[in-house]
Amino acid sequence: MPALSSISKWLHREEGSEKVKKFSDFIKKSAEPQKKEPASNVIKGRFKIAKSDDDKHLAFGWANVAIRADGEEIEDWQEDIIEPEELENAAYQYVLLYREGGEMHERGGAAVLVESVVFTEEKMQAMGIPAGTLPIGWWIGFKVTDEDVWEKVKDGTYPMFSIEGEAERVEVEDENTL
Repeated sequence: MPALSSISKWLHREEGSEKVKKFSDFIKKSAEPQKKEPASNVIKGRFKIAKSDDDKHLAFGWANVAIRADGEEIEDWQEDIIEPEELENAAYQYVLLYREGGEMHERGGAAVLVESVVFTEEKMQAMGIPAGTLPIGWWIGFKVTDEDVWEKVKDGTYPMFSIEGEAERVEVEDENTL
């Protein structure tokens, strides 16, 4: 199998020659600022599964978003926020130590992690993704190995990812009260 030299470059043939293009070359850039619409993949602070492949039993989406593309901090259902650095550290620990997906936080063995990237400002800049294009968050993909769980993904019973973890709750002062 050939080695992959860079995930941010694609081989592109142009007029009979080979030219390497960066990921940013494929992103449509606009001179006018885009009007920010509410994200259609957000349900009360949770994120819908954004892409799935029925034949391969793959599901992809945001595990968590710390800051939306428009710069707004996200609060979860418990009215908690997670700092980008903490989210990144938690994602790395999950990938290093677990990589297994469960069903409704009750049992494991339902899925296996196949894709994980935490989009930070620095990483997006390095990839050539313009600021304000993507949120600062953790994008994941799972291969669902349990047939019953996959049926629930397909029929919409499980329309999103839900991360589970432990953290120390720290009170944050509201900027408006200072």
